[in-house]
Amino acid sequence: MKSLLLSGLAALTLSVTSPLAEAFCGFYVAKADTQLFNQASKVVLVRDGNRTVLTLANDFSGDVRDFALVVPVPTFLERGQIQVGDKGLLEHLDAYTAPRLVEYFDEDPCRPPRAMSTLTAAPAAKGLPDKSVAGAKALGVTIEAQYTVGEYDILILDAQQSAGLATWLKQEGYRIPDGAEPVLESYLNQKNRFFVARVNLAEQAKQGGTWLRPLQIAYESPKFMLPIRLGTVNAKSTQDLFVFAITRKGRVETTNYRNVKLPADMDLPVFVKSEFNDFYTAMFSDQVKKADGRAVFTEYAWDMSWCDPCAADPLSADQLRRLGVMWLDENPTPGAPRPQGRFNPGGAQNAFITRLHVRYDRAHFPEDLSFQATGDRKNYQGRYVLRHPWTGAAECEMATSYRAGLAARREKEAANLATLTGWEIGKIRARMQMPAEAPPTQPGQNKWWEKVFKP
Repeated sequence: MKSLLLSGLAALTLSVTSPLAEAFCGFYVAKADTQLFNQASKVVLVRDGNRTVLTLANDFSGDVRDFALVVPVPTFLERGQIQVGDKGLLEHLDAYTAPRLVEYFDEDPCRPPRAMSTLTAAPAAKGLPDKSVAGAKALGVTIEAQYTVGEYDILILDAQQSAGLATWLKQEGYRIPDGAEPVLESYLNQKNRFFVARVNLAEQAKQGGTWLRPLQIAYESPKFMLPIRLGTVNAKSTQDLFVFAITRKGRVETTNYRNVKLPADMDLPVFVKSEFNDFYTAMFSDQVKKADGRAVFTEYAWDMSWCDPCAADPLSADQLRRLGVMWLDENPTPGAPRPQGRFNPGGAQNAFITRLHVRYDRAHFPEDLSFQATGDRKNYQGRYVLRHPWTGAAECEMATSYRAGLAARREKEAANLATLTGWEIGKIRARMQMPAEAPPTQPGQNKWWEKVFKP
């Protein structure tokens, strides 16, 4: 019996058996990429008008003979609308948009201020047996097309009812989980077809790879959405999905779920530098909890031609075209701002990237994700800051004032970390070698009214 594996892709995975930001004056030191999260899937959505190019990154691990992918699609797909993609492009896009940690080093407060310079660190298809085709027809399932694309054998299926489709899949060796038929029926009611991909072992051997390349499909439809419900039918836990949405217009958001920007640009204790992965996963989990598990989180929204700071170089025009960005050779969007910061070495590109992160399950996400491209081109990034104190011995009025404010600054850093993660603030203070209790507030400190109502 072919077994079934449900991944976090926006699909059913079956296994067989703005205002310009100020220039960044610090150092990029770490990033939180998708590898921090278990059962995480990556999807690239390029959208322009009704045109969509969807790239699905396969996170399947195991024997490739035990893999197949089933995705509801809104229209029939010709052979030319399907191709294999480049895994490295998705990894590059992940690195470019990842939330990042940056650090600053305080300067001698007795030294006159100097101009800050920008410092960044770069880091023909094989046919089914006649028996299968005949069985499909008898169950009201139509095999509309069969293709071989790279190392995949592709089927485009249509069906009259979900029971017939489920029965045919079971006869072909797929184990369909309880509860799948109503979801299949809902997609059929919306006139969706089903895109089915299996690994062609002979073609994969020719590729010489040990991993599966992403699949890309291009289609036209007024629907701007991702089907996620099939992926929750028999999932035992929540799944993380990362959507990299690229438009020429601006930021992408969901229309049927709450959109939340993660807290950003907050100062944290210096020890977080060695524990950034732990911090970020704890912070994201706490934000999901505060949103009652029903929000889609924005981790990055930025003009693709630059970054500030750069966790990776911006993608070139050629790389964007390979992801499906189809408008680069057209006239630029009227009114699009000219960016300042670290420019794309391949030339500034008219593409806006939004990185969305959703942790979903069947109870909290009963609907597929629906999106819209907005005209908002304001830049945003999940960015967290470390500030190393100056430790020199120079004496001046500014140095005295600077030292007096360090305790309050460190307490604020501890409070920020506790608020973001839910970690116990007493333990945070201990890690920072601070007193277990917050220092008492001094007269005049954070109390502006004491300067007005003098005793």
